[in-house]
Amino acid sequence: MSWAVLVDPLFQVPFAAGAAITLALSLLGALLRLRDEWLAALGLAHLAGASGLAGLALGLPAVVGAPLGAVAGALAKAFGRYRGNAVYALMILIGWSATLLVAANTALGSALGHALVEGQLYFAGKLHLAIALALLGVIALVLPRMAPRLIHARLFPGSATASRGADWRWGSGFDVLVALGMALGTGIFGLMAAFALVFVPPWLAFRQACSWRQCVRITLWVGSSCYLLAFVLALSLDQPFGPVLVVVAVAVVVVGELRRFALRPMVAGKNKRSH
Repeated sequence: MSWAVLVDPLFQVPFAAGAAITLALSLLGALLRLRDEWLAALGLAHLAGASGLAGLALGLPAVVGAPLGAVAGALAKAFGRYRGNAVYALMILIGWSATLLVAANTALGSALGHALVEGQLYFAGKLHLAIALALLGVIALVLPRMAPRLIHARLFPGSATASRGADWRWGSGFDVLVALGMALGTGIFGLMAAFALVFVPPWLAFRQACSWRQCVRITLWVGSSCYLLAFVLALSLDQPFGPVLVVVAVAVVVVGELRRFALRPMVAGKNKRSH
């Protein structure tokens, strides 16, 4: 494994674009976990993949076509006032079937379908970097105001009837941010790799953190560490980035669970001695 790839000029722009979208997806994933809507990432990613592939068939870049389907799904969820993960399961079914049908019935064939599934990180350019930085900037700007409202709506769903309109607007805005993040993440990392960054870091953080700020810190640390290790491994071993990132994320979960089980007897012993 060679860390020299991080300073190779050929990979500096792809690495920076991937790092920006990693931080964005990790932050969005923490709030999705809080709202118990983590399946949104997979549902919107499937819609982004389908619309991205359809856009390519029409001559549009994937970075333009992918957000259209994801944002349409987010708006349908917002205006339909759907809650929970059921609507996102429906999005997965729609996006999966549409992706395969578009790939099978256009001149693109399955090659570009695989590209959307596996990601295009190594080919990310300055346009991808600019969009990723812009999205990360927007998230960093609105998150301090958005997070308290989303947390309040989650913990006290029946309170403050007069503010439900404002809560709905903040929730709808968050859904759109998730749609844009997953569309860009799917195009750069691939469908399952983008989902892994939204799902795994917040899941581990929620099992360890004692406060919301600590949860955000752990989420960002785990997400960025997985991305850094996967980037170096994929290039050093000449492997596609998306599957390597998923393997790294799963390995982090396994190590974390083994560590938790190893520490459980020690914690139980301390509790017995305290009694």
